[in-house]
Amino acid sequence: MESVVLPAPGPGGLLPIVVTGQPVLHRPAAPVTVFDAALAELVEQMTASMKAAPGAGLAGPQVGVGLRLFTYDCGPGQRGHVVNPVLERLSTVLEVEAEGCLSIPGLRYPTPRASRVRVTGVDVDGKPVDVVGEGYLARCFQHEVDHLDGVLYVERLGGKVRKQALKDIRAASWNGTPSLEPSRTS
Repeated sequence: MESVVLPAPGPGGLLPIVVTGQPVLHRPAAPVTVFDAALAELVEQMTASMKAAPGAGLAGPQVGVGLRLFTYDCGPGQRGHVVNPVLERLSTVLEVEAEGCLSIPGLRYPTPRASRVRVTGVDVDGKPVDVVGEGYLARCFQHEVDHLDGVLYVERLGGKVRKQALKDIRAASWNGTPSLEPSRTS
């Protein structure tokens, strides 16, 4: 088992955020198997980078690290990180709200998400984490776990909204790639 290889930080020690089209965002992340100082440092750098962006969550693949972990900050009492998360939907009720992504900068689209979920996993010390989220926190958890599964939120869209999103991504000034990888969802 190898320790985490930390990405090179950018200006101010912040990690650069990868944009759509990069392979690390379009494939499932590997489980974390080594819990050491490098993992703790990665979570610390991810948290700082997420706050500076600013964002509500940041997954390993978004900073070029193909490991199953994410950080989140959805307000007071709703901050932390989860390593090797498992998501359980606790509600069949879907809420459709505008959603954005640091890896698809400047674009937001109405995205359906379960209104209540549970995330279980561990922290950087291997201690159990079990958090139930509703509303915005539930949306954040689903969004970040999708990243760990190689799915971007625009792949959850349907019909005309999805077509518009893909058109907007192709036209975006930050997009140096021709298109998203083929979808794995309908």
